[in-house]
Amino acid sequence: MLAGGALVALGLVLSAPAVRAHGDVQPQPVDTTGLDALGDDWRGENPYRGNPKAIAIGDSGYNQNCARCHGLQLISGGLAPDLRYLDKGQEGDTWFQERVRHGAIINGVTKMPAFEGTLSQEALWAIRSYIESKHED
Repeated sequence: MLAGGALVALGLVLSAPAVRAHGDVQPQPVDTTGLDALGDDWRGENPYRGNPKAIAIGDSGYNQNCARCHGLQLISGGLAPDLRYLDKGQEGDTWFQERVRHGAIINGVTKMPAFEGTLSQEALWAIRSYIESKHED
């Protein structure tokens, strides 16, 4: 039989919320108010390229969902690719779309989650717009 103090301690431990050593890693919603709706069919090219509203929304969406791995201001610390060097234009759009929609599994390990169905096409293209606005050669 447990002593009174041990029983209280056990109760506290069992009722405490789960500890999250890396914080909340669930995808965070991105408010795309002000952007044209794109529908269900994925665009092959970024429809918001150069759109200041999309870039601002993408900045917020990136910081909430991508920065923990790809780094603040897109400056990677080595955990994931440094997106400042992602190709601009169609070639970069193709790579980006494949990765954000389907994720990346390397040697059986999920290195990047799939965001299709979690974040909208509008949110993901806004993030791409932000990334492209920070491009470095």
